[in-house]
Amino acid sequence: MAYTYELPNMSGGFDNLLVGISSSVPAFVPMFLFTIYGIITIGGMIAQKNRTGFADVPMWSTIGSMAILLIALSMTTVAGMIEPTYIVIVVLMTIMSGVWLFLNQNRNEV
Repeated sequence: MAYTYELPNMSGGFDNLLVGISSSVPAFVPMFLFTIYGIITIGGMIAQKNRTGFADVPMWSTIGSMAILLIALSMTTVAGMIEPTYIVIVVLMTIMSGVWLFLNQNRNEV
């Protein structure tokens, strides 16, 4: 039986597995980064809302974008794992969320 997806070689290490998946499925890297961003941002907002009664969206957006920036920059160490376009998008997203955080005035900061 012929497979339409060729299984990557696991003897080369975990990075070869990720490069094989990202070359076969081009949407893997952006969806992975978006999932990490969503888990951190939404999870943090929900936890903060449960504890304090309000959620600081710009803060959690900045924390989530900084986390995916670190992950995306670590993905650049392996050639072929992440495209430069995604790095540019993540850097711009981090800058914009940081500007949003610093321009936002919370009800506690008045």
